Amino acid sequence: MSDIVLSARGITKAFPGTLALQDVDFDVHAGAVNVLIGENGAGKSTLMKILAGVERPTLGVITMGGEPVSFSSVRDAASKGIGIVFQELNLCPNMSVTENIFLGRDMTRAGFHIDRAAQKARTVELLGRLEHAVDPDALVADLMIGQQQIVEIAKALAEDAGILIMDEPTSALSAAEVEVLFRVIAELKRAGVAIIYISHRLEELVRIGDHFTVLRDGKLAATAGRDVVSIPWIIQKMLGADEIIAKRPPAAPAGPVILEVEHLSLPRRGAGLAVDNVTVAFRTGEITAIYGLLGAGRTELFESLCGLRQAATGSVKLDGAELAGQSISRRIKQGLLLVPEDRQRDGLVQNLSVGGNLGLASLRRFTRFLSISKSAEAPLLRQVIGQLHIKTSSPDAPITSLSGGNQQKVVIGKSLLTQPRVLLLDEPSRGIDIGAKGEVFSTMRDLADSGLAVVYATSDLKETHAVADRILVMAYGRITADLRADEATDEALVRASTTKSAEPAFA
Repeated sequence: MSDIVLSARGITKAFPGTLALQDVDFDVHAGAVNVLIGENGAGKSTLMKILAGVERPTLGVITMGGEPVSFSSVRDAASKGIGIVFQELNLCPNMSVTENIFLGRDMTRAGFHIDRAAQKARTVELLGRLEHAVDPDALVADLMIGQQQIVEIAKALAEDAGILIMDEPTSALSAAEVEVLFRVIAELKRAGVAIIYISHRLEELVRIGDHFTVLRDGKLAATAGRDVVSIPWIIQKMLGADEIIAKRPPAAPAGPVILEVEHLSLPRRGAGLAVDNVTVAFRTGEITAIYGLLGAGRTELFESLCGLRQAATGSVKLDGAELAGQSISRRIKQGLLLVPEDRQRDGLVQNLSVGGNLGLASLRRFTRFLSISKSAEAPLLRQVIGQLHIKTSSPDAPITSLSGGNQQKVVIGKSLLTQPRVLLLDEPSRGIDIGAKGEVFSTMRDLADSGLAVVYATSDLKETHAVADRILVMAYGRITADLRADEATDEALVRASTTKSAEPAFA
């Protein structure tokens, strides 16, 4: 049996209008992966924030080594050997990779002068351990979100913590990068480090987990060892049901082409092309998945289509009308909309309410005589909150009071209220639990059946198959495979994701 290095008993956390945790017990075993499972809003991240010193419990006791402890801050928890990889990246975009990793705990010479050379060498070592050649001097703002996730993990590893909390560490990583992280986790286990691991990718959990704790609606639902845990067990304990929403076939064959892209290219910072001469078309009533590894060019393609990348060249036509050179707002008005991958930075306004964020892109629908009509807006907000099962006390609740997954649903709901004709979703299930995934995928099917062209990017093979009618693969900025979903094997997709050519074996 692994030794219990931290024990939480009767943890309760109350926020105004919300009871996030109620009488929760949780044990952390050394040299083991301690898995915490639950739907979005179940209280997982709140419990982790309490253990990491971000929040303080309303009631309950935490003990380490048999002695009661309390944490007044993240630094206080770190001084007792607890580190955390936050679900929402906790980095300073205007600072370099090295500066972020050592922020607040600089390596010094003689206790006075910052040893920048030593910090840079340590950064290179940590990134090498994660098998990533990120420039230690690069600004975090210039990195893609997957690279930022790697930096966040390296930052936590630099702490040399005895207890390491990983809250959705793989949400922006490709399959190959996940394998590297799992090797690092195995090393940490052998060194006696206790890992607390949160993820919505159930296959990951049953593969690496040793001890499992399930939360439901802020309460302890179940605990078990790895010998009795399976994916059906997790789903049943987490949702109180044995199945999630199954894949549905389209209600009708795909319609005519609505979005045509010809010879689209985007220069990469430094040299080369992030999007390399892409020509593709999307049809109404069809769901297209774009699969690829980190850096394949999926996000850059979406941002170029929506006008975010002004350096992009080529033709983009929506229902025959040329969009190249038009503003982002004009493209939205024409019916082309993007749900971004980074909801915190690009999808939400943090000081607005849930309803304020939902209606932000659709104000013209609610405007009456130069003012917003609450009577026109309210029923539509209630409709989309119900449609996406957004867990909120009311549309007036602060957006920051929602869990990460529910915030993601708000970003998607904001897009739906604009009445798009083509909907682009960049990693739409990032940070969303398995029940919410089923709801989002079902909504995507409904939208396609109503005549929209739906295109989503993912680095998860299972999500590639989850709802798509057609699958494209991108690698090195190019489309290297274009397959019907029922013809696409995992082997073909993986092979296409590592080639620079769209040649033969992928048809």
